[in-house]
Formats: sequence, structure tokens, C-alpha cells
Amino acid sequence: MCFLSRPIKYMDKFLSALAATVDDDALLDFCRRRNLHGTPVVFGGNEDAYYEFRKRIANHFEISFHDVIITGSAKLGFSPHKSKAFDYDSDIDVAIISGKLYDQVMASIHDYQMELRGNRKAVSEYELNKYHKFLEYGAIGWMRPDLLPSSFRVSTLKKRWFDFFSSISYGKSEVGNYKVTAGAFKSYDHLERYALSGLFTLRTKLKIGMQHGTSN
Repeated sequence: MCFLSRPIKYMDKFLSALAATVDDDALLDFCRRRNLHGTPVVFGGNEDAYYEFRKRIANHFEISFHDVIITGSAKLGFSPHKSKAFDYDSDIDVAIISGKLYDQVMASIHDYQMELRGNRKAVSEYELNKYHKFLEYGAIGWMRPDLLPSSFRVSTLKKRWFDFFSSISYGKSEVGNYKVTAGAFKSYDHLERYALSGLFTLRTKLKIGMQHGTSN
């Protein structure tokens, strides 16, 4: 596919434009224009397929079609945070914007949390660290089932979440031969603020690097 041959210069232009944003308003505009708006690179030239892909996910979770968005390197064609081009080893990151779905999953961990508090649930240190990371993301409005301990994930979310995204991965849907992963944001504002935070951090690093380059 043509997007896989995109030269790294597209990422360089992205980073240069990001570094040139002069204030918070400009950064917000950049975030909306580059990270969230438009057809993802993975569906470049095939908007009908993107429509069907979003519709498939929206119908499964009974949410609005407009609340399914592809983000990350599949959207841009590269990961500016990892300095890596999108390729066949990359995942398709889907953001589902649904306060109802977010609340349903977060509420379902109540019993699990109570079992942890009562020491009735045996969880490894590795899984406990993932669970704490899950709660950290949850606090900023992003529900990530991939960070739940496997004991919870299999019994509670497997049929609803992981089996579904497995069923549309690796050549079994419009997106092609990629693994599809997803998380639910409580609102569009939560998604936007998360994306903006990542760009703010990246811009800061870019400007520090430019300053060091100038001083040297």
C-alpha cells in the first residue's frame, strides 16, 4: 500500500510545524487539525472502507458512528513519539468516545477491587502494576482493558471486548492485516486533552533540543 512507502520527511514536517506553534491556541488547533481530524493514512484513498470500519465498531457497541476514531501512527503514518513510521508491525489504535461504555466498564471493576482489598484475589506483582496503570488512565478519562489483570479480563470483558477486536484484526475487516486495539474515552474532551498533553510534552522536548543545538 502506498502509505507504507511514505518518506520520513512527513514526520519531519509534522515535528517542525509542531515546534513552530507559538501558544496554547495554536497547539490546540494543530492537535485538532493533524491528530484528530480527517481520514487516517491507513485508509488513504479509501474513505468508504473507513466508513464501514467505523460503522462496524459503532454497531457492535451501540454507539454513534462519529464516536469511533482512529488515532496514533495509523492516523498520521508515523509515531512522532517513537520516531517510527507506520508499518505492518504497527497496531490500529481506535478511540471509542462513549461515557456510557466507559462508565459500564469502570463500574464492573467494583467487585474485583473489593476482592483485592480483602486479599481474596491472587494477583502477581506484574498484573497489579498493570492494574494500577489502568486506574491511572481511568482517572484521566481513558478506559484501557488491555491493562486489566488477565483474571479480570477473561471473566468480564473477553466476549464483549477482546474477542470482538480480535474478530476485526489481521485481515478480517476493512482495515487490513493489522492488530486492532481500542480504549474508551469518557468524552471527546477527554480524548482531545489527552492528545493535547502528548503534543505539549513533545513540543517541549523539541524546543529544548533546538535550544541545545543552537547553543552548541
